[in-house]
Amino acid sequence: MYRFSSSSKQHSFRSTTPIDDATIARYAPSVFASEAHASRGERYAFIPTVQVLDGLRAEGFQPFEVRQTATRDVSKREHTRHLIRLRHPDAIEARGEVPELILLNSHDGSSAYKLLAGIFRMVCENGLIAGSMFEDISIRHTGKVVDDVIEGSFTVLKNVTSTIERIAQYKTIQLDTNEQLEFANIALGLRYDNEKAPIHASQVLRVTRTEDRPNDLWTVFNRVQENLVRGGLRGYSATGRRLRTREVTGINEDVKLNRGLWDLADALAEHKIAA
Repeated sequence: MYRFSSSSKQHSFRSTTPIDDATIARYAPSVFASEAHASRGERYAFIPTVQVLDGLRAEGFQPFEVRQTATRDVSKREHTRHLIRLRHPDAIEARGEVPELILLNSHDGSSAYKLLAGIFRMVCENGLIAGSMFEDISIRHTGKVVDDVIEGSFTVLKNVTSTIERIAQYKTIQLDTNEQLEFANIALGLRYDNEKAPIHASQVLRVTRTEDRPNDLWTVFNRVQENLVRGGLRGYSATGRRLRTREVTGINEDVKLNRGLWDLADALAEHKIAA
């Protein structure tokens, strides 16, 4: 069973079962680039993402989501930044949360191979990017890229255990109304780069399903993250024009917002524990 993970359907695809190469090629052709972009020099070692993906599959990782950055430059369509979310059967799962490996790359020089930890929340089919920026593993397009990515992937998988422990802690921390509004207001600042937001904090705290009614930090975090990323909330522009907030579809924007929300949740958890 497949479903699209965003309204930008031509660039993003999410599945409940492992995705095959034909589907990946349809939504993220840059994964199958046969050469680097013309802008790359002789020192750039071209290692196609599909080669790395095949190596990860051989180690038990399977792709469940693929995304590619939209570009108006036709010459970069086969080389632009792309993201693959993978799962491994040995990953430790928590109730309702599934650890994932996030692989980022491009063949136009805009990104090295990068590995991040991810958490997929089953109740809302919401993909979160976990951990702190210093935990990212970046691998340049030189040397034994495939081996380095595989080694780094197992390192990320091992470290995700600490993220699962953090989630368990978040679930024990209750937030009152003022704390929830403060969290939502700061999150709006992250989403709109501290400029005036077109919506109010109460809107990003909106509950859309029974499972999201609790007021623990983990549930509040997910309500805010889902409402900000999926968009569609009614608001007003700076000139008073009615609008609906747009969905976050860009890979860079998605990573930045997710990581900012994790740091915000960590800071609030530390404050509550110390109080």
